[in-house]
Amino acid sequence: MTANSNAAPAAAEVLSGASAILFDLDGVLTPTAVVHERAWQELFDGFLQNVPEAQGYRESDYFDHIDGKPRFDGVRDFLASRNIVLPEGPLNDDPAHDTVHGLGNRKNKVFNDIVASGVTPYEGSVRFIEAALKRGLKVAVVSSSRNAVPVLKAAGLSDYFPVVVDGVVAVSEGLPGKPSPATYQYAARLLGLPSEACVVVEDAVSGVQAGSAGSFHSVIGVDRGAGRQTLLDAGATIVVNDLAELL
Repeated sequence: MTANSNAAPAAAEVLSGASAILFDLDGVLTPTAVVHERAWQELFDGFLQNVPEAQGYRESDYFDHIDGKPRFDGVRDFLASRNIVLPEGPLNDDPAHDTVHGLGNRKNKVFNDIVASGVTPYEGSVRFIEAALKRGLKVAVVSSSRNAVPVLKAAGLSDYFPVVVDGVVAVSEGLPGKPSPATYQYAARLLGLPSEACVVVEDAVSGVQAGSAGSFHSVIGVDRGAGRQTLLDAGATIVVNDLAELL
């Protein structure tokens, strides 16, 4: 893996001595972050029609309250931003119900309906994965989403990643979601490596915070809309617009 002339010093530093790269999924490997944004907006636009006293959903709400977090945490944090309190409901609550879990499941249905038509991964990210593997680095996916496995399959990326720590794994193992570093640390353990040997790659503020908090080798921020300085302030070692910049 060689870096271009503009990114060479930073790229060499951010990867030097690393043994593995832990990738977030949505917004890092696949453009499904955009699908998530669309699904969240559709969810809350509909929900807030019945709460006329609350401020409507804004594009910035996704980055301020939802991006990178486990789905139900995103629901809770957005509702809290509007001073709305709803009952939790059972985990598998009907998507038609206005509960925390009902809204989360409603959003998931919208997301899956969109993804069913197929997912095209970022070309630069695929090239970066292949270069990392040729370099002998181990790789894993660490995602807050409970849909990581079907998204990886839809994008044709499943064969690259023998280790996937997603929202399903986090619940089964009792791991707190990002910005806690727990899911990334768990992926490092599954790879048989200390956190200090692993690079974290994230596009979300909460994910960058997780990498920064976990004593990882370094954190690569990918700016898909959160903002370069915002990701640096959250703890990113370096920020790129596309992982191809590090080739």
